[in-house]
Amino acid sequence: MDGDPDEGMLSWDESVFRNEHVFEIDYVPETFKHRESQTQSLTYALRPAVRGSRPLNVMVRGPPGTGKTTAIQKLFDEVGAQTGDIRTIRVNCQVNSTRYSVFSRLFEGTFDYEPPSSGISFKKLFGQIAEKLVEQDRVLVVALDDVNYLFYENEASDTLYSLLRAHEEYPGAKIGVVVVSSDPTLEVIDELDSRVQSVFRPEDVYFPVYDQPEIVDILDERVRKGFNDGVISRDTLEYVAELTAESGDLRVGIDLLRRAGLTAEMRASRVVEREDVETAYEKSKYVSLSQSLSGLSDTERTLLEVIATNDGEQAGAVYEAFREETDLGYTRYSEIVNKLDQLGLIEADYAEIDGRGRSRSLTLAYEKEAVLDRLE
Repeated sequence: MDGDPDEGMLSWDESVFRNEHVFEIDYVPETFKHRESQTQSLTYALRPAVRGSRPLNVMVRGPPGTGKTTAIQKLFDEVGAQTGDIRTIRVNCQVNSTRYSVFSRLFEGTFDYEPPSSGISFKKLFGQIAEKLVEQDRVLVVALDDVNYLFYENEASDTLYSLLRAHEEYPGAKIGVVVVSSDPTLEVIDELDSRVQSVFRPEDVYFPVYDQPEIVDILDERVRKGFNDGVISRDTLEYVAELTAESGDLRVGIDLLRRAGLTAEMRASRVVEREDVETAYEKSKYVSLSQSLSGLSDTERTLLEVIATNDGEQAGAVYEAFREETDLGYTRYSEIVNKLDQLGLIEADYAEIDGRGRSRSLTLAYEKEAVLDRLE
C-alpha cells in the first residue's frame, strides 16, 4: 500500500466527534423538522396567555421518540423570550408521579427554591403558588410530560382537578395545562374522573411516528453537527435510519449514532462502518427499555426481576417469590403488575387453566437477559 500505513487511523488524541452532546437524549436541536403543524397547534393554544388570558388546555399524544418533549421545550423557550408575563414549567411525571411532587416542582419553578423539606400540606403548597401567580399577575402554563405515569399511580385526576379548578379557589389565578402522553394505549380522557372531564376539554395534538425519509433528514442534521466531516457515509446513515424506523423511536437512531461513533473510536477508525452500527444496535435497540427502567422504584424493580427469573410462570408462583423478597401484600403486588403491564415491560395475559379457572400468566416483553442486565 502506498503512502502512510496509518491513513484512516485515529491518533489517541483525535475523535470522530465534533460535538458529542448533539447525540444526547435531552439535546434540543436548533432546527426542529417535520413537526410544523403540531408546533402551530401548540402556539395557537398558548396565544391567549401572551395576551394575559388563560390559555387553551392541550393534550399531546404520540409514541415515544416522536418529538413531543422537544416541541414543548422549544415553545416554552420562545414564549419565555417573548414575554415575562408567562411562567412555563415542564414537569417530568416519570420522576414526579404524585400530585404532591408535581406541585413541589411548580413551587420550585415559581419561587426558584424548593419547598421546605419538612413537608407542608398540599393545601398550603398550592395556596402559595396560586397567591404568587395572582400577585405577579402572571399566567402559568404547566406541561405534565409523560403524564401517563400519573395515571399508573392513580394521581392524574387529582392533579388535573387542582390545576383546572385553581381559579375558583383563587380568583385571578390563570393556569393552562399541556398534558403529554407517550402511552398509545392510554385513553387519557376516558381514564379521568367525570369531575375532571367536565372542565378539561383539551385541544388534541397528535405526534405520529417519523417515516424513514424524515428520520434520514433529522439524523443527517445531527451527523453534520455532531460528527467530523466524512465520518459516516450516506449508505451507513440510511442503514441507521432503517433500524430506527423499525423501532418507530427516533431516540434509537440518535443513541445508535453516538454508540456507533464510540465503537469506531474503539477500533481507532476515522469512519463509522456498517458493522459499528450493527454492534451498537445490540445496545441502542433497548433505549426505551432503559428509559422505562430508570423510572421504577426499588419494589417495582424487584417484581420485574422476579418475573424475569420466573418468566412465563403462573402469577401465583411469581407472587409467592415477590412476597418472600418484599413482605408486601397482594394488593400492592397487583398494582405493580398493572403498572409494569401499562409500561409495556411485561405482558399480563389471562389464561384458562384446566380445572382452576382463569389465572394470569406474566411474561416479559423484552429478552430476559436484556432486562436482567439493565436491572443490575
